[in-house]
Amino acid sequence: MPQILLLCLLALLLGWLGHNVLEHMRERGIRAGFDFLLDPAGFEIGEGLLAYDASQPMWRAFLTGSLNTLRVALPAIFLATLLGVLIGLGRLAEHPLLRRLCGALVETLRNIPLLLQLLICYFALTGLLPEASNALAPLPSVLISKSGLFLPALDCSAACTLDLPLTEGFGISGGWSLSPEFLAVLIALSLYSAVFIAEIVRGGIQSVARGQIDAARALGMRPLQVLREVVFPLALRAIVPPLGNQYLNLIKNSSLAVAVGYPELVSVANTSLNQTGRAFECIVIVMAVYLTLSLITAALVNLYNARVALRGTR
Repeated sequence: MPQILLLCLLALLLGWLGHNVLEHMRERGIRAGFDFLLDPAGFEIGEGLLAYDASQPMWRAFLTGSLNTLRVALPAIFLATLLGVLIGLGRLAEHPLLRRLCGALVETLRNIPLLLQLLICYFALTGLLPEASNALAPLPSVLISKSGLFLPALDCSAACTLDLPLTEGFGISGGWSLSPEFLAVLIALSLYSAVFIAEIVRGGIQSVARGQIDAARALGMRPLQVLREVVFPLALRAIVPPLGNQYLNLIKNSSLAVAVGYPELVSVANTSLNQTGRAFECIVIVMAVYLTLSLITAALVNLYNARVALRGTR
């Protein structure tokens, strides 16, 4: 109840501040308000989950940018978690080479700024890969080139069949394509967040009392059983809270995608600001979207944390 009251007071304060700012802007002859959201956007967005064109209203452009943010953030959260768990376990491995390699990876990636890693990934994808006409095929019906990654897609327009990507002339047609901008953001966010998650996983596992592990081994449990049935359930109580913070950081760090031209929320807001001159309104929309995404993420992590805590105390 106190948290809900505090949130309501914060919303009222922000509303009062916003109203005053808009009134002062109008008094000085500066156009203000959110009516521009109903005007035609007047600019294209290179990729997105929604069908969109420049004649559609500005609010749809912001919606497309917001969905593009989720389109890259959600897969990055999954990949970062998976890689983080594997690297964290590697940090605790008995094999010295694996342990040192994982440690070197953590120390390297977490000490290089994310923006620099993002630019390295983008220039590697667009500079080192071949042209579309000479695309690499690491797997059957999977092509990768400077134009992006092309995967088989399910086409159910008539009968459900596989639509395979094929090299045609100077380009690639068919299949499901992922742009180099999207891939660069996905790779950079996943790797950068994974090394921090790895340290969280390592610390959580090391927080489990040695006696618990020795008792499980004394009962004849295999190493994987000990990890799955004893170590991880106990370690989750220490892992989940800081893990939620990393998820929040990852979602907010996705705003750096503007540096490589991926059309996420901040990129759309910058273009909208240049088109309309409504700087204050565009900034407020971006803040509101990121605040909403952060609150939803925190709520979901807290719900899971409550379940883990209850299981751990029974």
